[in-house]
Formats: sequence, structure tokens, C-alpha cells
Amino acid sequence: MQDRTEPERKVILAIQAHPDDVDFSSGGTVAWFVRQGHEVHYLSITSGNKGSHDREMTAERLTEIREDEEREAARRLGVTSCRFLRQDDGEVEVNLTLRRKVCRVIREVRPFTIMTFDPWRPYQLHPDHRATGTVALDAIIAARDHMFFPDQLKNGLDIARVHEVYLFGTNEPDTWIDISETIDTKIHAASAHVSQLHDDAERRAERQRNRARETGEPKGLAFAEAFKVLRLN
Repeated sequence: MQDRTEPERKVILAIQAHPDDVDFSSGGTVAWFVRQGHEVHYLSITSGNKGSHDREMTAERLTEIREDEEREAARRLGVTSCRFLRQDDGEVEVNLTLRRKVCRVIREVRPFTIMTFDPWRPYQLHPDHRATGTVALDAIIAARDHMFFPDQLKNGLDIARVHEVYLFGTNEPDTWIDISETIDTKIHAASAHVSQLHDDAERRAERQRNRARETGEPKGLAFAEAFKVLRLN
């Protein structure tokens, strides 16, 4: 069992539905974690292989494009690794097959902290976002006990206990991260997702700053991102 004592260097796993979800929602916090000396990894459930209005685009080409964009965004933030499960975009479901896959990644990475969607956010429309948050939380429980997916516990792989979860996209935040020093890094990282951007760069950057400014203002922060944080035993 992993020690609950908070380590100086945390391992953090950000679990997202699509490449770019974390970069746009929480990229400033990811960059802040890296600046604090922590190690961040990304897990994308899909590769966003349907996220295009180009009638000439194919799912195969878009998979390559969006994975490359995510790797570049992650590089700009200082993220250590990117993994892709390549589920079909728009078809993520809460099931044991996907829970098994996510559980394996948790056991491989052995994170102290996980970042993912708040699956309980009211009226969250995107089915992939809801499903990803639920599967991530279900996999956290599975990863910590040896009788769940015991076939994984071979060749050095062992149970892994997550100690805290940062839920983004939440309506009930209780934790605000000051991203005043990393807002520019976040904007630069998000700009790597060229296939998803269809407006003026300066206007887009200003919207991102305004959103972070609005989030931080009630807490006296110039720029912030907000989370619901779960502390686990």
C-alpha cells in the first residue's frame, strides 16, 4: 500500500476524454504542478477522431493529427508522457472493459493525484466527459485492491492507491489554483491544438484570460482555475 504522507514530488495522472480537454480546462494548473517539481502524465480515452467539420478528413488522419497536437501541447506544459486508448470519439461508455484499461494505466503510472472531469456536474451535455469522469473514479477503486483485475498483477505490476482527485469542470469547486505565473504557458499549450481552433489567436487568448480572471476574482487571484478536490484514504 502506498503511504498517504504527501510526497515532495507527486506523480499526477490527468485523465481526459479528448486531446485538449485538460489543456483548455486546467493547463495552467498542470504547468503549475510541473513548476512545483511534480511529474504529470496524460491519459486520453479517445484521440478525438471525429472532431472535425472538414468533409475530406478521415478518422485515421485526424487521430494522427490530434495525438501529435496533444504531444506538442504536453511538451509545452512539461508533461512527462501521453497515453491514448483510442476509443471512438463520442462513444465512450461506462463499462468494465474501459475500467480495466484505465485501471491498468493507474497501476502503471502509480499516481498520488488524478485529475479528471467532475461526472456529477449538472447538465453536462457531452457524454464522453460524463463517462470519462465516472470511469476514472471507478478505476481508482479497482486499482487499489488486488482482487480487481488480478490478471494485471504480473511481471512487476502491483496495486496502486490514489490519494487525491482534482475534478475539473465542476459547479462546486472548493480549491482554487493561482495560475498567474502559468497563464501564458497554458495559452501557448492550448494553441498547439490547431485542428480545433477556428478563430483569431489574440481574441482566443483574451477569452482564456478573461475566464481565468473571472475564476480567480472571488478569491483575490489575478488568474485561477477551480476544482473540487476529493481526499482519499
